Amino acid sequence: MVLDAAAVRRWCRLAADALGRTRGEIDALNVFPVPDGDTGTNLHLTVLAAADAADALPSGAGEADAWRAVAQAALLGARGNSGVILSQVLRGMADVLGSPAEQGGAALAEALEHASVLARAAVEHPVEGTILSVLGEAASAASEASATGVDGTARAAADGARRALRRTTGQLDVLARSGVVDAGAAGLCVVLDALAAVITDEYPEHYEVPARTAGTAPPPGERPEPQGPGYEVMYLLDAPDEAVHRLRERLDGLGDSLVVVGGDGLWNVHVHVDDAGAAIEAGLAAGRPHRIRVTYLHAASAGEPHAPHAGRAVVAVTAADGLAALFEAAGARVVRREPGAVPPLALLADAILAAGDEVVVLPNEPEVLALAEAAAERARDGGARIAVVPAKASVQGLAALAVHDPLRRFGDDVIAMTRAAGATRFGHLEVAAEEAVTSVGLCRPGDVLGLIEGDVATIGADIAEVARRVLDRMLSGGGELVTLIAGRNAPPGLAEGLEEHLRAGRPDVEVCLYDGAQRRYPLLIGVE
Repeated sequence: MVLDAAAVRRWCRLAADALGRTRGEIDALNVFPVPDGDTGTNLHLTVLAAADAADALPSGAGEADAWRAVAQAALLGARGNSGVILSQVLRGMADVLGSPAEQGGAALAEALEHASVLARAAVEHPVEGTILSVLGEAASAASEASATGVDGTARAAADGARRALRRTTGQLDVLARSGVVDAGAAGLCVVLDALAAVITDEYPEHYEVPARTAGTAPPPGERPEPQGPGYEVMYLLDAPDEAVHRLRERLDGLGDSLVVVGGDGLWNVHVHVDDAGAAIEAGLAAGRPHRIRVTYLHAASAGEPHAPHAGRAVVAVTAADGLAALFEAAGARVVRREPGAVPPLALLADAILAAGDEVVVLPNEPEVLALAEAAAERARDGGARIAVVPAKASVQGLAALAVHDPLRRFGDDVIAMTRAAGATRFGHLEVAAEEAVTSVGLCRPGDVLGLIEGDVATIGADIAEVARRVLDRMLSGGGELVTLIAGRNAPPGLAEGLEEHLRAGRPDVEVCLYDGAQRRYPLLIGVE
């Protein structure tokens, strides 16, 4: 196969890691279509969404499932102009390579050609010297080398993209004046290099991002003056295919940099406009827009592109006094909720708006996550930059907050916090209130349930013994730091006893003990 499910996973993860290492260099190249210095970050977040979806597939998933998952995840997670285009590239490749019958160099060349056609069709006014022209050159190079087998085809595509990247400086005036290559095209080259590495099993020590190709670097703070509309509007849209043509016409009349990708009733819409409300209203006329993001484009151009924005804040949701104190001590603003309930949408949205113009939200419970996304969408209408870190437990939220750095660029900070939350396995103890069938057997009222990542892992009568079993099982997959947060109804000395248990069996593990005062769970456990 050209790329079976396992290879798709490796490619997406390798591409995400490579973009993570090079995103700062790619951001520095970003002068078109607006010099907002976030193309590398947007591409990284887009591919990271695809990689996470690939990693979440069951072990028996086939290539059709893998390709469908990464294409859908990229569509849903696409950020910025280049990220939306890259999601269409993945969709085009999935159309061809998702079939077990497609294999070899010819299939890979066909997939890249199809991806190029779809990506160009998605952009209302294609411009040469961008990711589109470099993708087209990569597809042409792959086609010419298709008889050499899949290894030769993949390498030819990556090499062809690199050659085309160097030419972008002479194809677009703004690039020529700045002496840089196109940022989106540079990111595509990193993605195609990762593809060639996975197929050929030859991994480069580093991924090259040319600093500049001609001229001299502009002095600090003297990036190109912002041109064009002031707002980037993005949203997902549930709409019938026939409504999209009219939507394109309306949005094209409102602004520029229009890209619409998707199909089968789900679309990702990106446009630069002066009237953000009108762009959203156009979506409402076509269908149901959601995950609406509005970003002021000229803020980053007003000064140093990597300078931090004023008003950075973290908003954390919790129901317990002790947990609220922990989050506040770490610098977060806390939104309180009643135990077993979610906070009102308006309350959370108002708290996000009041926190600052760049806000990271930590839901800390699975049932709060969807509400946080909805509140963030409402808050974005006010022009703030909002990101929701998908923390499903308080220990994940605390891990994310521990790496929060307000002096970093917002996108970098969100990525670091999301990774910290994702790297934290979580568990908890709960006392059964009624008889029920669980994944490990029948439980009765009063039984102690030990849950890992939301699933019942063990049942017992003694709370300390159940806690030890849960902790040992969580550490069986590795870990260097254990966080234990005792609840209001925890037996005296529960957390301290577990610390002694770890000192005897796992002296290499660092242990942190806290009093969370949460009512429902006698103990929260985090393993990093």
